[in-house]
Amino acid sequence: MTRLFVGNLPYTVTTQDITDMFTPLVKISSVNLITDKFTGRSKGFAFVDVDDDKEAQNAIEKLNNSVVQDRNIVVSVAKPREERPAGPSYGGGFRNDRRGGGDRRDFRRGDNRSRR
Repeated sequence: MTRLFVGNLPYTVTTQDITDMFTPLVKISSVNLITDKFTGRSKGFAFVDVDDDKEAQNAIEKLNNSVVQDRNIVVSVAKPREERPAGPSYGGGFRNDRRGGGDRRDFRRGDNRSRR
């Protein structure tokens, strides 16, 4: 099985549009259109899993740089995700946000002056 990356897609493209584009060329296992988790809108790229490696190569040759809704799309073999380095997490709160930990003694007494 080969996973294809399909990029530079119009934001209006649907999973069905991608399926229709690839079906004449390959047997598709799955189509994963990447969308914004908040808006549900396409991010302009997708992954297509193809059963046969030769068919996948044929699809790349036929569809790479083809025009879809006035955009030249990119079709290539997907690269594996790179491992992200395990490092400290700095999420959760704003810089200098007093709610995010630190010395709580100042807040229980109601004053924000440092003690010396």
